[in-house]
Amino acid sequence: MASPEASAVNATGSTPPSPFPDTSPYTFHWEMFLRPEVLLFDAQVIFGALTVIWLGAHGSLRRPPSAAPPESEDKDEKKSKEDEQFTEGLTASDAIMFPILAGAVLIGLYYLLEWLKDPNLLNKILRGYMSFAGIAGLGKLSGDALEILTSLIFPSVWSDRSNRLYYVDSKRRSQVLVDPTTNQAMITDKKSPFPGVFSRVPLPTGINRLAWEIRHLLTEKWTVRLAAHGVGSFKSQIKLNHLLGFLVSIAITTAYHIVQWHVISNILGAAMCYAAFGMLSPTSFGIGTAVLWGLFFYDIVMVFYTPFMITVAKKVDAPIKLVFKSSSGYSMLGLGDIVVPGLVMALALRFDLYMFYKRQIQYQPLDASSRQASSTGQAATSTTELQFRQTKAPFVESEGQWGNRFWTTKLGNLMPNPACGAVGAATAFPKPYFYASVAGYTMGMVLTLTMLQVFNHGQPALLYLVPCVTGSVWLTGLVRRELKDVWGYTEDGSLDTKDVVVTLDADGDEVRKPARDNSKELKDNGKGEKEAEKKEEKLPEEYDVVLFSIKAPRPKPPKTE
Repeated sequence: MASPEASAVNATGSTPPSPFPDTSPYTFHWEMFLRPEVLLFDAQVIFGALTVIWLGAHGSLRRPPSAAPPESEDKDEKKSKEDEQFTEGLTASDAIMFPILAGAVLIGLYYLLEWLKDPNLLNKILRGYMSFAGIAGLGKLSGDALEILTSLIFPSVWSDRSNRLYYVDSKRRSQVLVDPTTNQAMITDKKSPFPGVFSRVPLPTGINRLAWEIRHLLTEKWTVRLAAHGVGSFKSQIKLNHLLGFLVSIAITTAYHIVQWHVISNILGAAMCYAAFGMLSPTSFGIGTAVLWGLFFYDIVMVFYTPFMITVAKKVDAPIKLVFKSSSGYSMLGLGDIVVPGLVMALALRFDLYMFYKRQIQYQPLDASSRQASSTGQAATSTTELQFRQTKAPFVESEGQWGNRFWTTKLGNLMPNPACGAVGAATAFPKPYFYASVAGYTMGMVLTLTMLQVFNHGQPALLYLVPCVTGSVWLTGLVRRELKDVWGYTEDGSLDTKDVVVTLDADGDEVRKPARDNSKELKDNGKGEKEAEKKEEKLPEEYDVVLFSIKAPRPKPPKTE
């Protein structure tokens, strides 16, 4: 969640001029909404907020508990995927603690500003603090944006007008054609790493080799190791785009302190929202709804009954809000108005992905098991219970798939080539709950901006956003008759089981919730103990005092057959 001082607020610095003569007190006219500049300004606010939420929600996608870990040839990468855990999310008590903590921080800032008289010192401190958070968020946002750009330039698959799929084979440094009718693959004479019409452009040997090297450099993962004796060690895999994104974030943050342009401040605020979607999770729709309604009442009190919210929002000049300016005035949208409902909207998108893979679960029948039941004075009866083994479909990472979707989608179509199932599973799965929440958020923002014009006073955006967003999600579950799945979905790891035996009822639903498979954990614990004993028996003669290394995979020569 964004910092409490950035919580929900919508206020105007100056009201757009009315086409009618000025009167006192302020009089609202509905004709104001027909003015093009007012409509364009409101559309800018709504589109800006929805863009941040859409990017953050898709950036937070991860393997749902209804999908199996993806298969990988790299043992280290496979192990990291198997050890993947969902983000530790919110709890039910946060519905009470969040409003209390947010109110305490907001009131503290208000009286601090009153005591300082001049907010410049506090603004400098807040800008410095928020800049560090902005570097982390902007680094992730920039890295992911560069990943999408790389996938657009160097996709792994593309489709021609005849729906034939061409796969880019880095090992052979050529492109492989897959016939959609026979599903047979053949190596083509295309030696370029570029897709579509660009693959037909003849390139000199040196330039073509350089293009393959650049593709390898941008798509392969690097291994980063950091260790300090007596402190611990860290090992992770990153890509060059993530390092470049970190450098971009430092440059933009430095420019913000020099120029202090509100557009750069908006970029930093949007980046922090983007990072928050990936780090925080409401855990379940029940907890998320409770947290939102707790902040709903907090927002009403702070905006309508106290001067705290609007005063702090107007005096604090830091990337804790998005500022939209026009020739007639400006409007402020707190980061809390984006992050708080956006967390539930991101959860709705992950729930869509969960339901997509849940429908692909296959149940393989096992031998029937019989149980004997007897009672006094009656003959023994035998009941037969059919059991099935639950097999989940492997998860397809969305990383690098957006470029594949662009190059496998015909002009005028919205869906990619159906023959390329991985692209559809990663980017084009059905999203009814997410789209419903987007519609609810749009309705809430329209109500907020309307009331802003009607009353000429700052409005608590969560007053309108919370009922619209939460109501749209639960109403969608009611209409689709999936309220049981909506209520039961959680990201605490309890649903993450693998190849368990379940019992199905007449409708094909599981009648007994499978227990968590702990056999692998026990096996791993035993294996870890044995490895620890071996390490104790033979200690190395040398150890690393301080270690920092970045290793890149060496490009292999093209494979020939």
